[in-house]
Amino acid sequence: MKRLAVTVAFCALMASVSFAQQQPELQPGERLEKLQFPAATMELKGWTKFGNGRVYTLPVKAGQHVKVSFATKSKFAFLSIFDLAMPDEEAIFGTDEDGSSYTITVKDSTTWLLRPYYSKVSPRRGLGAPYSILVEPQATPPQPTAPTEKQSPSPLFPSRQ
Repeated sequence: MKRLAVTVAFCALMASVSFAQQQPELQPGERLEKLQFPAATMELKGWTKFGNGRVYTLPVKAGQHVKVSFATKSKFAFLSIFDLAMPDEEAIFGTDEDGSSYTITVKDSTTWLLRPYYSKVSPRRGLGAPYSILVEPQATPPQPTAPTEKQSPSPLFPSRQ
């Protein structure tokens, strides 16, 4: 009985640890909006406000093909995508360095955190900027064809030399 209690406690601890890894750490004033992976293109519109913005969680499954695009008129608004299963807090994609869209075939099932933000270090006016995020499921990319093997000559017809 004691062994069963220890096993149950260990399983509960492991489940809480894995659940904790999927929960994002929000900055003061941020509101979390939980999304579901869309069957068709999904558009998220919002406003980047320091201390009063929205962040989004998006569960993705292994093998899904997805494109995430970020658009804004401001040169100080950006989007970062974090993998909540990763132990480090480094973004897997950021529009400030990687361009405005991210296309990937997901390798492992996980949850992403989409965080639009207004750069604090840039000289700017105003408190934020409007943005638009498109989450587009992509069709399965074409499989690369195997290179054709060098055909061996037929035994009935020897090759000419």
